[in-house]
Amino acid sequence: MKGIIKCLALLLLCNIQAKAQTPEAITHQPPSPLYRDPIYDGAADPVLAYNHAEKEWTMLYTQRRANVQSPGVAYCYGSAIGVATSKDHGHSWVYKGALNLEFEQGQNTFWAPDVIYDKGIYHMFVVYIRGVYTQWGGDAHLVHYTSKNLWNWKYEGKLNLPDHNIIDPTLMKLPDGKWHMWYKDQKLGSITMTAQSTDFVNWKVDDKPAIGGKAHEGPKIFRFKNYYWMITDEWHGQQVYRSKDAQTWEQQGLVLDTPGHRRDDTPTGAHADVVVSGDHAYIIYFTHPGRKTHQDSGELDKDGCYSYSTKRTSIHAAELEFNNGTLTCDRDKPFNFWLDDMNDK
Repeated sequence: MKGIIKCLALLLLCNIQAKAQTPEAITHQPPSPLYRDPIYDGAADPVLAYNHAEKEWTMLYTQRRANVQSPGVAYCYGSAIGVATSKDHGHSWVYKGALNLEFEQGQNTFWAPDVIYDKGIYHMFVVYIRGVYTQWGGDAHLVHYTSKNLWNWKYEGKLNLPDHNIIDPTLMKLPDGKWHMWYKDQKLGSITMTAQSTDFVNWKVDDKPAIGGKAHEGPKIFRFKNYYWMITDEWHGQQVYRSKDAQTWEQQGLVLDTPGHRRDDTPTGAHADVVVSGDHAYIIYFTHPGRKTHQDSGELDKDGCYSYSTKRTSIHAAELEFNNGTLTCDRDKPFNFWLDDMNDK
């Protein structure tokens, strides 16, 4: 009898352990904030990519120099692309360093990367501005790099897109077999334009805006629940758009437009990435927790500098939920955060 009871107990223990090893059985509530840059404390514009060789997730982001006392908005310039990695499916992140992307003399500016994986090669498209400015300025271009490991990058060149102030690329391959890129065109009123290519080198710009109207930035496209979706940053939350073909977009409404109650999760969510993992869509965004509103950077001090509190940023994660044909987001709602391993494609 004792032997039977012992066997049953062992079977029960094995069953519990097996369930505990599956993500569905564990509550992986992400920390808040999800990540802060430990060097400059200015992580912004995050994008996540899966490292197929290392079997880990990589976060690339604009490494603003928030804790550097500098005049005006110089802390947003001279920025590298920071890198953090996660070996526990996105729950914790470790700073790895900054990418060496310089291809011209001097210290230059890199913003808002997007990374896609195609035929064993990672392609990064990133904003490039020569030099460091103390006021908003400089001519922004999109430049292309390739890598096999998400760390060593080869400069491939500037894209043959309009040669003026275009930033914030997001890419997806559509059923027509072409790669499509959406980006912010600042000289056309800060709207989202699009271009297409078969080789990542030669791009043809579409004549009409993908999303016009009110000024915005940071477009991000993704596929979820049999729809194409795009989010754009309107500086008071993220506007959601839905499409059946990634050509015609229907405005849905704002998410991350009201302050959250988690630590550092305020005032509103800015320039975001979206990762679709299994049946879940996670939005990864940054905040300015020291500000009353996202654009309120405060007053310059006697030395012409903004305060560290208003410059620093934090990265957060929340879940996008599919409700009644659209996407909603309750940034205070507990959720299971689990980034699956990706198969090679």
